[in-house]
Amino acid sequence: MTLRKPILASLIVCGASLFFSVSTYAAEEGSAPGAAATEIFKWINFAIVAAVLLWVLAKKLPPVFRGNALKIGSAITSATAAKAEADRQLTEAEQRLAGLQDEVRALREEAGRDGVAEAERIHAMAKSDAEKIDVAAKAEIAAAERAARMELKALAAKLAVDGAESLLAKQLTPQTQESLIAGFVKSLQGSPN
Repeated sequence: MTLRKPILASLIVCGASLFFSVSTYAAEEGSAPGAAATEIFKWINFAIVAAVLLWVLAKKLPPVFRGNALKIGSAITSATAAKAEADRQLTEAEQRLAGLQDEVRALREEAGRDGVAEAERIHAMAKSDAEKIDVAAKAEIAAAERAARMELKALAAKLAVDGAESLLAKQLTPQTQESLIAGFVKSLQGSPN
């Protein structure tokens, strides 16, 4: 609406100045008055066609230009947002990359501490197992010693009995047997039972 009034005013001014310039030109040339009128009508016809063409362009082009301007503006806005996001990601990646050496060093230190702790745990477990084995071995040795002593006592008792039996068999003759039995019987007779 605001664009139509200046265009219309400029068309009127152009048409009037064109009309006066053609009239002046025709008067100077001295041509026939009909030829000048024909020339004026050609220019008026041109002015009408130009005015209609300008009016159509003034009516149709601004929305097209506005639409293009909006598309371009939104593309610029989205490109700016994409660039900002890319810059943010780049900064974040650079920060992570800068901290990567520290993180690797921290991981190595932690792995070293874990390795030392694991070695200490294994050493303590091995020491505990060795102590358990030592206690079990001592208990087994003591049990074997007791069993050997009992076996030795049994063997000594058997040998003593066998030795006493063989000694008794040698010393006990039939006459000594009779005198022992007789002494036993005599002791029985003298007892009150």
